[in-house]
This record gives sequence, structure tokens and C-alpha cells, in this order.
Amino acid sequence: MLSRTADHLYWMARYIERAENIARVLDVTNHMSLMPSAFHNETEKWRPAVLIADTATAFEDNYGGYTAANVIRFLALDERNPSSIISALSRARENARAVRAAMSTEMWENINALWIEFHGIASESSVASESSVLDKPEEFCDWVKSRSHLFRGVTYGTMLRDDGFNFVRLGTFMERADNTARLLDVKYHLLLPSAADVGGAVDYYEWSAILRSVSALVSYQKIFSDTIESWRVAELLVLRHDMPRSLHACLDEVTPILEQLCSSRGWECLRLAGELHASLHYGRMENIFQQGLHEFLQEFIERNYALGSEIQNTFLDVPASTP
Repeated sequence: MLSRTADHLYWMARYIERAENIARVLDVTNHMSLMPSAFHNETEKWRPAVLIADTATAFEDNYGGYTAANVIRFLALDERNPSSIISALSRARENARAVRAAMSTEMWENINALWIEFHGIASESSVASESSVLDKPEEFCDWVKSRSHLFRGVTYGTMLRDDGFNFVRLGTFMERADNTARLLDVKYHLLLPSAADVGGAVDYYEWSAILRSVSALVSYQKIFSDTIESWRVAELLVLRHDMPRSLHACLDEVTPILEQLCSSRGWECLRLAGELHASLHYGRMENIFQQGLHEFLQEFIERNYALGSEIQNTFLDVPASTP
């Protein structure tokens, strides 16, 4: 496969996953802002959503404050933000358009229809369209998530199991791992206003919202059958291999894909993936907490970024589409 074709497929998948992840962050932030909480002002409610996306500098350069309307507009509809939903879906469609021959017809039709429909919702010339997103963010986020699910289903059901399919899957799980780590880190390190609130109603609502944001609340209840506790949520989203959006589950997918792509050659990206996967496969939650969950997650984000850079250098052979 040509490296440029692999690059387009890889980043197409990452952008689709990124759009869904941003929608999940917006959805959980919106729900948390409506709950009884110990947050003193709107900034404390909405700033974490921008921190998760790692776009605080860009936001502060263009907006006056962390209000609900500003954050939703910035993360959903602002083309100046490279991590916004509109930017992610636009770039996903452009990458797909460049490699239509490497995809199934149903994949192209799905992603093209997704972009056309979204562009109608988010048209800058339509004040009514923007107002509908701001007034009903939960409906908008559900729509983005459902269309992302549809695209993955069409991909899995129609695409030839060749190298192109592997690069699509690789991009999806690399992006998902990064987002789960950022989401858990911001909650654990920044969202709780006071240590006195640990174990209280505010803490319960926040952790419930985090679980809902990664579609893990029902899974948590099945596994633990108990009240929601922070260390168990962390275990679910870090070490559980059977939780689809956990760090362990993502590396369970990434590592064998790289083994297949690397074949008999021991490239550096396979070594990095193996090391990262081993730290999760053989890790213990008590050791992670001794190190510090924030420190562990920051290290994971850095190592995952290094792995992504090595994948770019090894297979894609062109500058990365985005950081």
C-alpha cells in the first residue's frame, strides 16, 4: 500500500473518532453543569472540557470567558479550533475523498452524507442552526455519536480485510486511547473542587457522568455491583481489557495490528506498542496509585503520542495531518 493512501485512511479514522470523543466530552460536561454541584461559577463547570481537548490557549485567544455557549461553539462549530467537531469531520471527509478507491462505496457514501448533513446543521450563515446546537447540545452530541457508530459499522461490515482496514482500525484505537486518558486525568486531577467532597454526592454525580461519557456505566454496574468509587472507575478505564474504551482494550487492538503490519521486521513502533501494552496487561492498580494516577496518565499520553509519531515516521512517510 502507498504510504500516502495509508496516511489518509489512518487520519480519516482518527478524525471520526475525535469528533465522537469531543461530542462525548461536551455531552458529559453539559449534564454535569445541570447537576447539583460544588462548582462556584460557570468557568469551573466548562473549562475542563477545553482542557481535555488540550485547546485552552486557542480558546482564551478567541473567547472572553468559559461560558456554556462559548465552549459549545468552540468545541463544536469553530473552524479555527483544529480539534472541534466541524474541523474533525471536515478533515475526515477530505481524507476519505482522497482515497475513495481504497474504501468501499458504502463507506464513502456514509462519510460524505455525514459531512453534508453536519454542514447543514453547522452552517455559519444560519443563526437558527447554531442556536439549535447551543440550545439542545444533548441532541446534537447524540447525533454525532450515532453517525460515528454508523460509520464504524459500515467500515467493519464492508471493507476488505487488507492493510487499509488495518490502518483504519489503528487510527481509531490510537485516538480513543488518547481521549480516554485525557478524560480520566482531567476528572481525577482537576474537576473535584475539594478533597472534602470525595465520596459525597458531588463526587458520585461526577464519576457517574464520566462513566456515561465512555458508555461504561452499565458495564461498571455489571462488574462491581456496588456504589461508584473513583479507584474502581480508574481500574475499569485503565486496566480492564473487556471494557471497549479502556486503555488496555485499545492497546489490545493496536499491538496485534502493528505486529501484522510490521510482519517479521522489528520496527521501533512495535517495540513501543509492546512496552505500553505490557505496562497495562501486567499492571496493578495499587502500584499505579502509588505512582500517582495523574502522573501515570500523563506518562501514558506522552508515550502514546511517541508511538503515534513513530507510526507516522514508519508507515505514513508524510507530515502528520494534526498533532
